[in-house]
Amino acid sequence: MTFFDPHIHMTSRTTDDYEAMAAAGIRAIIEPAFWLGQPRNHVGTFEDYFASLIGWERFRASQFGIVHYCTLALNPKEANNPRVAADVIALLPKYLEKDGVVAVGEIGFDDQTPEEDTYFAMQLELAKRFDLPVLVHTPHRDKKRGTERSLALVREQRFPEERVLIDHNTEETLPLVLDTGCWAGHSIYPKTKMDEGRMAALVQKYGAERILINSAADWGISDPLKVPKTAARMREVGISEAEIARIVWSNPVAFFGQTGRIDREELAERAAIDQAQLWEGNSVLRGQAPRRTGELPEP
Repeated sequence: MTFFDPHIHMTSRTTDDYEAMAAAGIRAIIEPAFWLGQPRNHVGTFEDYFASLIGWERFRASQFGIVHYCTLALNPKEANNPRVAADVIALLPKYLEKDGVVAVGEIGFDDQTPEEDTYFAMQLELAKRFDLPVLVHTPHRDKKRGTERSLALVREQRFPEERVLIDHNTEETLPLVLDTGCWAGHSIYPKTKMDEGRMAALVQKYGAERILINSAADWGISDPLKVPKTAARMREVGISEAEIARIVWSNPVAFFGQTGRIDREELAERAAIDQAQLWEGNSVLRGQAPRRTGELPEP
């Protein structure tokens, strides 16, 4: 089985993670723009970050046979930072039309402030303008209320619900999302948010329609192999191969492919690998012999 991880922050991960992911069968990923752990002080840091997501990081993934896409946005936490927020919104149009950008995200709520409301709505408008879906972050605190506010704002802005992915769901919020036309993402974590067993139980209860799973792996304690590990747990409890494949492959391709920015034929075959290639003079190698297609461990 091949896997698509539709929410993973590979800028925070090592090339060892890419190698392990490729060996586990992960063929495609989406990296959402997000909070780096401390406040950014000027908009130029966002510009370099966005450029790295569509450049270096996409190249780095390709060196392990993984197709890398990204989503770009002003993240909810930094919507509260007046030093950068307005300037990031002004910067985004330059990047939202670039190759590899498949949605606006992560947008949504953190502390559920008026500023977050404002920039959430503004970025929904940007998504309309660039014909993109949106990836919505639900808050760590008071998640149910944040999910309800997110769904209400989507309706108020008349944004197409089928182009909205509400992420980081739990047992409490999933029914709210499935009662709409939105899609529901679940981040599988070692200690928080959602784990493999709970996710399998949700699939047994609700089925696979509009359901996605991801690792959301970042600079904190997280695991970039949670998608294949959750697929294994679902198999153990008797969920069909067809339903598992729908959740870990077909659904992310269907959601993020709505506007034609994902090449389904490109994904149909394992990407070619040539580690002798360079990006701006740089290689992922540190003394190793370059590998080429067929030389990496197959899943």
